[in-house]
Amino acid sequence: MKFDRFDSQFGPVLVAADESGLRHVRLLDDAGPDEGWARDVEALAPAVRQLEEYFAGRRRRFELALAPQGTEFQLRVWSALVDIPYGETWSYAELARHIGDAGAVRAVGGANGRNPIPIIIPCHRVIAADGSIGGYALGSELKRQLLELEGASGAFTQAQLPI
Repeated sequence: MKFDRFDSQFGPVLVAADESGLRHVRLLDDAGPDEGWARDVEALAPAVRQLEEYFAGRRRRFELALAPQGTEFQLRVWSALVDIPYGETWSYAELARHIGDAGAVRAVGGANGRNPIPIIIPCHRVIAADGSIGGYALGSELKRQLLELEGASGAFTQAQLPI
């Protein structure tokens, strides 16, 4: 596995890929490489550049080969997440309906929380059915900041945000 690491306004970011494509985006305290990974700035330059453009508000879509590893169900959910347009949010129930399994709301939430490529696979765009921000594996404050970066802050009210 090859990786690179850079600093963003949200903290350190690590990206990792192999010959199949991008496998991981790690932020904050989870930003360290696994044992045996080799730093390869050149190989990861497209992912780093596109993430930096996104954080600067200059990129709305990523054009990278993605290769997340997960169960068949998780892969279906992660594939559906990229269908959520920039600046928009869906509820967990909407996402479950989108994958053709309306009864799988909790399972969709679980898969969403295990997304190994956050931001690029935009799990932060999924909010609770009541319009509240909902959970986020990287913290609700970062989720709020990402949604505000995308101009989606109107999707939930300030009263619904955690303090």
